[in-house]
This record gives sequence, C-alpha cells and structure tokens, in this order.
Amino acid sequence: FSADSTADLVCRSAADRLVRENIEFAEPPAVPADIGRTPSGTSTTQAALGRTLLDLTRQAPDAAKRVVTVSPDVSSTTNLAGWLNKVGVWSPNERRNWFDDDAETIMHWREKPTGQHMELGIAETNLVGLMGELGATWSRWGQPLFPIGVMYDPFVERALEPWSYGIYAGGQSILVGTPSGVTLAAEGGAHQSIKTPSIGLEQPGCVSYEPAFAIDVEWTLLSCIGRLGRPDGTSSYLRLSTRPVDQTLAAVPTDPAARERRRRQVVAGAYTLRHVENPAVTLVGMGAMITETLAGADRLAEQGIAADVVCVTSPGLLFEAVQARRGLAAGPSWILDQVFPADRAAPMVTILDGHPHTLAFLTGINNVPGAALGVSKFGQVGSLDDVYRYHGIDTDSIVRAALDLVD
Repeated sequence: FSADSTADLVCRSAADRLVRENIEFAEPPAVPADIGRTPSGTSTTQAALGRTLLDLTRQAPDAAKRVVTVSPDVSSTTNLAGWLNKVGVWSPNERRNWFDDDAETIMHWREKPTGQHMELGIAETNLVGLMGELGATWSRWGQPLFPIGVMYDPFVERALEPWSYGIYAGGQSILVGTPSGVTLAAEGGAHQSIKTPSIGLEQPGCVSYEPAFAIDVEWTLLSCIGRLGRPDGTSSYLRLSTRPVDQTLAAVPTDPAARERRRRQVVAGAYTLRHVENPAVTLVGMGAMITETLAGADRLAEQGIAADVVCVTSPGLLFEAVQARRGLAAGPSWILDQVFPADRAAPMVTILDGHPHTLAFLTGINNVPGAALGVSKFGQVGSLDDVYRYHGIDTDSIVRAALDLVD
C-alpha cells in the first residue's frame, strides 16, 4: 500500500469508531401542574418539599419513578424521610436494614437496586457532579431522569462551580437549598445564607424560586420537574425555609379559574397577595419574610396608610420580564402588567431574607421611590425576632421604611 492509502484507511477506521448511534429520545412522562390540595394550619416550605414528592407518587406515578433524590447527609433534616421510606435508597445489591424492627425509627434505610435516593455524605461538590450526570441521561441514552439535590442553602456556594458547569454541560436538575437565610438563627452564622438569592437570579440555564407558602412550593416544584429531561429543558433552584408560616395567609382562591390564575402567577414570578383600593405604598415580600410583610401592612393600615402586598416567588423571572419589556431579551412580560400595573404604582419597600439588591430592581418597573430591606451583614445567633431586628427586616423596620417613603 502507498503511504496515502494507508493514511486513508487509518482515517476511515477512526471515523467509523467515532460514529454515534442515533438515540431515540423518550418523551418525559407528564407532570401535573396542580395536585389540587390547599394546605392549612402552620407549615414550612421545607416540609412542603417532601409532601409534594409523596403526592407525586400517588398522582403521577410514572413521573415519580423518574425522580432521583440526592443529599449530603441531610435526608431527615430536609424533610425527605417520608419520600425515602416510600422509594428506598439505591444500592447495587439489596442490603439488610439492621434497624428495621425498631418501632421508634422514623426513617427506614432500605437499600436496594430499585431505590430512588442516593446519600453522598458531607460532599456537596460530589453531589452536584452526580446531579449533572443524572440530569444528562436524556441526551446520552434517551431516558430522562428527574434529579433533585437537597443541601443546606449556605453550602450552595461551596458547590457552585461544579453545579454551574453541570448546567453548562447540559445536565438538567433541581437544586434545593434548605434551610436558608438568617431565619436559621439558632444555628449561628455558619448556617445562614445571604448571597444565594443573587446566585439563583444570575445563574444561566436555571430558573430560581423562593416560595413563601406550601402551595407555592407544590406549584413551582411541579413546574420545575416538568422542565427536565428534554432538549429545551432547564435546571432549577429552590430556596426553602424552616420558618413555620400560617398557611391561611396565602388566601388561595377557591374558584377554579382564580386558583389557576394564581398558580400561573406563582410560576411566573410573583402575585398580589393583598389588594387595597388606593395604595399609598407597595410592600413586596419574598419567602420567609412574607409574615413580617403582611404584619407591616396591618400596622400601616392602623395608621390610615393603605398598602398593597406582593409576594415574589422568582426575582430572576421578574428581571427577565423587565428585560423583555425593554427589548433587551426575548420572553414574556405579562406578569409585570398583572402584578405591577402602572395605574397602581406607589412607593415600594422590598423585603427578603437575603441581600437586599436582589429585589431592588423592582422599583424601576414603574420608576417609583423605594427602600430595599435585606441582609448585608454576617449572621448572628439569637431569637428570630432579635436577629430580624439586627438585620433590619423585622416588622418595625418595614413600617419605618414605608413611613419614610410616604411622608
């Protein structure tokens, strides 16, 4: 053979080895938009996570079978015990649970090949690497999985670079940061997150949510699962809390059409929680701070100052809507017309358990005066009231900020 023909054979052989077989992509199973329950009593958004996953096993078993949860040694403390008892822990071989006969054991550690939970120990970077791989099965083998990783919110920063790279590489997953914020006051500054709301807003290829009520968790989590395992899919980040909240404050509409309107607004980024006749000020709260936000509106009403109350679920989606309205990005902006209409524009106070700049841009929607309340100092140990007062996100601080704007 000539040198040219030998080189040609080598190249053809290498090309044959590099040919990839065509993959048939399986359509992800349908995920319901609304399970239909209206939570009552007092609950936390963290507890709603486990409850929604259990409801999914009953309402949409095909979708639930695709869910794989992963955590860094925090399964029970992030309210996954019920889910874990239901689906089991993954292991290549079935292993005996030596505590199975203990009647007082709340969480049963049943390891088996069909298990849908993976425990990685305290290794957050390994966890997000696994999430990226699990989230890429739809493109590699045509079989979508719905990976959901749960970790304490302050440690999202520890795993940020590999998590971001996994999203960049096409791995679609849901990261849940819980508990979050200085609301976790009793555990000290090391377990309090400040910058993560900004991370969620700025991370490309990721939709972030910080729901205030259990029903908001259900609607946003189901929407996030429905975005996974498809060519046009996206990852998501949910920031949850252990703050007990009175669920009646959500005032979920009973009329089906009104309930669906509320659900669509929750998923789109915000909704009006309290609507007054002639607002002198608008209070905008997010996540765990919705209790103080509503209490602030009540205190202002006692002084004859009417306040609209808006609950933000996704600063990132609202910012994208603002950019779209200004012609700087493609996408819908209808949520701004429904929640921040120009004819109801009023001075605005924004409140969140995180850095205040996360919501500061909202005053620019209608160019109104504003005050941005949030956390910009290291966390402290103390009672919830004392810590909120220290950071200026308590009810008194909200009322003072509003009075400064309307005087």
